[in-house]
Amino acid sequence: MQQYRSYVLPFAILVGLFFHSYIALLSDIVPVLIFLMLFFTYSSIRVSKMRISYFDIWLLLFQLTASIGFYLLLRPINHELAQGALVTILTPTATSAVVIAVMLGANLMTMGVYTLLCNLAVAFIAPLYFSFIGNTDMVFWESFGMIFAKIAPVLILPFILAVSIKRISPKLNTTVLKFQFISFYLWAMALTIVISKIINFIISHHEINLLFMIAACVLALVICILQFALGKHIGKRYGDKVAGGQSLGQKNTVLAIWMAQTYLNPVSSIIPAIYVILQNVYNSYQLWQKDTNRRKQPESK
Repeated sequence: MQQYRSYVLPFAILVGLFFHSYIALLSDIVPVLIFLMLFFTYSSIRVSKMRISYFDIWLLLFQLTASIGFYLLLRPINHELAQGALVTILTPTATSAVVIAVMLGANLMTMGVYTLLCNLAVAFIAPLYFSFIGNTDMVFWESFGMIFAKIAPVLILPFILAVSIKRISPKLNTTVLKFQFISFYLWAMALTIVISKIINFIISHHEINLLFMIAACVLALVICILQFALGKHIGKRYGDKVAGGQSLGQKNTVLAIWMAQTYLNPVSSIIPAIYVILQNVYNSYQLWQKDTNRRKQPESK
């Protein structure tokens, strides 16, 4: 089944395009799918061996500062682009990033530590940012409490549940690990639903013009290049270039799109939607390059 994974993204887009009005009705289950994806990922992490390093601190510092920096820079130009940039940069590392990074040669524990750290950090920071910039008339702390109450269970409870099961019932944890492959199909389902919702939104809102779409594509491309390049630069300084690039560049875009559509202007979700295509194209290129180099090695000996 692994050879068919590269077709999931175009399949999700096509299904979303042709059946958007029906699939978009399932948007309420996206948080549940995100919860389950994170739960399966955290079930394989050995918390006792996790150590936070300067590698993790620099990556997280970029996410937290660059996200609000891009927002403040773009806000005078276009508020929707500014919100889209913020949520795309702020969004934590994708759970699938661990698998792809290891295939490219990254250290599993390095990826696991940062994936967990940034997911937990975003659970606290995202409500703070959204309360300042979101579309709400509530006072700050009321808005923060409401958003945190919805985001935190999705990002934090899977970790608590996974760790609890590992300590209380190792046998159950072993059983969970056998079904980790399900997380990929959960991601595919969530991706199809959020893509459908975006397509449904674009079709029904005629005020989204061509100029905005071009600007959104350029912005998503700039953010994608910046995050992968800077991540690799930081990773190289700490001995794991691949882990740095994937940790910072490969985003949980399903979560980004859901947060944008729920707490920001829904138009802003177009930027992370474009980003998911760009990051998957780049990941496909990296895997192809890796396979090509591997095939050439015997010939050079």
